[in-house]
Amino acid sequence: IFDKDGYIYTNQHVVDGAKEIWIEVQGYPEKFEAELLGSDYEMDLAILKIEGTDLPTLKMGDSSNVQVGDWVTAIGNPIGFDHTVSVGVLSAKEREISIPDESGRRGSRNYQHLLQTDASINPGNSGGPLLNLNGEVIGMNTAVSANAQGIGFAIPSNTLLEVVDRLKNGEKIEKPFIGVTLADLDERLAEQLGLESAEGVVVVQVLRDSPASLAGLRPYDVIVEFDGETIEDVENLQAKIADAGVGSRATLTFVRDGSRYD
Repeated sequence: IFDKDGYIYTNQHVVDGAKEIWIEVQGYPEKFEAELLGSDYEMDLAILKIEGTDLPTLKMGDSSNVQVGDWVTAIGNPIGFDHTVSVGVLSAKEREISIPDESGRRGSRNYQHLLQTDASINPGNSGGPLLNLNGEVIGMNTAVSANAQGIGFAIPSNTLLEVVDRLKNGEKIEKPFIGVTLADLDERLAEQLGLESAEGVVVVQVLRDSPASLAGLRPYDVIVEFDGETIEDVENLQAKIADAGVGSRATLTFVRDGSRYD
């Protein structure tokens, strides 16, 4: 619960397909029936609302301030053991993983920009908070690596805060894209393309009739700048596209056959 009036963050996969949603709140004898205000499959996020006043809440923290090695605490309901607390450290940031879709309607969910921790996260932890030592929510426990121990993942709190207003209002979360498949550039590939350095990202594929196609981008073009800002890697370019938003215009600087173009 992040708002005392009864607004709740959880994962979309936790409430997917539910006809009714009931919430237990510690210290309250009766369960609360919840309304699903909005959800997004790709981001695996949902916002619920229960009717109440002055409900206990957790303060949202700034996930951009956490550092690898920081102590974190995960709380959840793993395998039915309610209010389970586990402790660990933040192992990494900006992780990307693919998890098979248990509903069977799609092949898999592709997560990006996740926090990784070795605090124990198991089935049932989903939707629970990942806290820093100040008791602030820096992430939402979301996924585990089934083939390993001590590898859990959480959606950063800043991602939750970015979309909360749209989810509250049941709005669709639009995700900007330019229509290309990208790859990081290494020295070997840069040499094959006749480049002097390995700066930028290489275009692998261009979707037909996409913004990139209409702008004239081709496979093996190397994008080096976005609106005049240097591109470090694929994640960096994707973040800039996301920040620009749907419908915006941007100037890409790219290298083709040794020459720079905009």
